[in-house]
Amino acid sequence: MDLHVAELWRFPVKSLAGESLDEADVTANGINGDRLVAVRGPEGIRTSRRQYRLLGLHGSLSPSGMPLIDGEPWDEPAPLARVREAAGDDAWLDRTDPRGRFDVLPLLVATDGAIAEFGRDGRRLRPNIVIGGVEGLDERAWPGKILQIADVEIDLDSMRARCPMTTVDPDTLDRDPDVLKDIYRRLGGHLALNAAVRRPGTIRVGDRARIVDTPTG
Repeated sequence: MDLHVAELWRFPVKSLAGESLDEADVTANGINGDRLVAVRGPEGIRTSRRQYRLLGLHGSLSPSGMPLIDGEPWDEPAPLARVREAAGDDAWLDRTDPRGRFDVLPLLVATDGAIAEFGRDGRRLRPNIVIGGVEGLDERAWPGKILQIADVEIDLDSMRARCPMTTVDPDTLDRDPDVLKDIYRRLGGHLALNAAVRRPGTIRVGDRARIVDTPTG
């Protein structure tokens, strides 16, 4: 297989739409700048699993590293007002704790082959890294192996169990419950890979990639 990095994504504000990158610094906490801010309510973190309209807001990172919501600093009144329209009047925004920043592991790795089998926009899966050049559902044989990209090594831990976020069209915000039903019917409810960082570094779209059984060095 001629594996390569096809896409890179960062989500500076948890549960908001993210930003496409040409290159990314990969640290022990995943893509640098990922999930720095979260939407909270009295019960805890609020996500687009329930407050699906959060996906209509866009998180990004300024050149200085400030998380932005629709191009404005996250801690200003206007972004908070838009978040409350999507997530409730009692919602607020807060910096995340690095230890609880991610639902499972710091990275989600998807493949073009599995996205093609899924048959819908890959943004519904919210991957950090999309690997191109993959045949069909070959990613299902990858848990327990290592993904090497340039000098970066990524531990591929397990398949990701999918949730209602996949039912939301990333452009229109229309919901289709049949999307998640289809994932469970055809794909066993799992798509893309939970992953952790073994060796940090910088990766770029177009970088060659390979899957290995044991670490190098």
